[in-house]
Amino acid sequence: MAQTIRRGGKGVRRAAATRNTRAKVAKAKRTTGSALDRAIGALPVSEHRLHQLMLAMILGVAATAAWLVASMAGVPTMAAVQLVRLAGDAGFEVRRVEVRGVERMNELKVYEKVLAERDRAMPLVDLQRLREELLQLSWVEDARVSRQLPDTLVVDIVERSPRAVLKKPGRYVLIDAKGHELEPVKADRAKTMLTLAGPGAGRQIATLDRLLEAAPALKPQVREAEWVGNRRWNLTFRTGQVLALPQGDKESASALVAFAKLDGVNRLLGGQVAYFDMRAPDRIYLRVPGRAQQAAREAAEKAAAKAKAQAAED
Repeated sequence: MAQTIRRGGKGVRRAAATRNTRAKVAKAKRTTGSALDRAIGALPVSEHRLHQLMLAMILGVAATAAWLVASMAGVPTMAAVQLVRLAGDAGFEVRRVEVRGVERMNELKVYEKVLAERDRAMPLVDLQRLREELLQLSWVEDARVSRQLPDTLVVDIVERSPRAVLKKPGRYVLIDAKGHELEPVKADRAKTMLTLAGPGAGRQIATLDRLLEAAPALKPQVREAEWVGNRRWNLTFRTGQVLALPQGDKESASALVAFAKLDGVNRLLGGQVAYFDMRAPDRIYLRVPGRAQQAAREAAEKAAAKAKAQAAED
């Protein structure tokens, strides 16, 4: 019986090679798929968030292409409007505001500035203008405004730190270490903080801090500092006693250090002396309440006794 042999058919080796190739391809697909799944799972975002980011990228590419085409056609304004509309339709508009770094100031003042952008498309939010408006708030030393897609504005605030209270006619104002006025305060709060008085005292707070650093032991005992004649300080301690310092940074620091040494030896603070005058370079003048009246009484008594003695002799 005749047998027909087909030309070109696969041999046993070729068929086995084909099966091996298919097995390797299937294994590679499974390995690649699992590796991709693991990579996606390792990302620090949710799957929903990842889809939003991918959508933002796609919309961004599409919007850029549309804008380029429109610009080439001579209609950039229409392209910008279309870009904003496209972003808004995709949910990229201000829905939430997140404020960080606020501890002492009234947080509502920040929201009042930022919530004006609510429901506005993200591309239309002027971050630099917002930052400049926030810097106008008395408590804000620095600010940063950023977009957190798709719908959140994040505001990071750096607050000023209160340093002292400035006494003004009829009121008290909280100030920072640079003399920047923060907000009015009540007299009760002013009693718990260092108080500055005198014309121009707020601008001299850095000078005062350097002076007090010369005598650290006395610094927490100073209740009030008066800037006198725009040239020197009178310090009032928590005991109510006053120390008059000389003019000049070096001279006043030296006098304060000398007073601190005297107080350490003789316990001047808390004593009978109400006023210490160290404006003279080589001496200190003391004023004791009632001492003048007492001296006058003693002088009168001596004069009366002398007159009586003379009368008896006569």
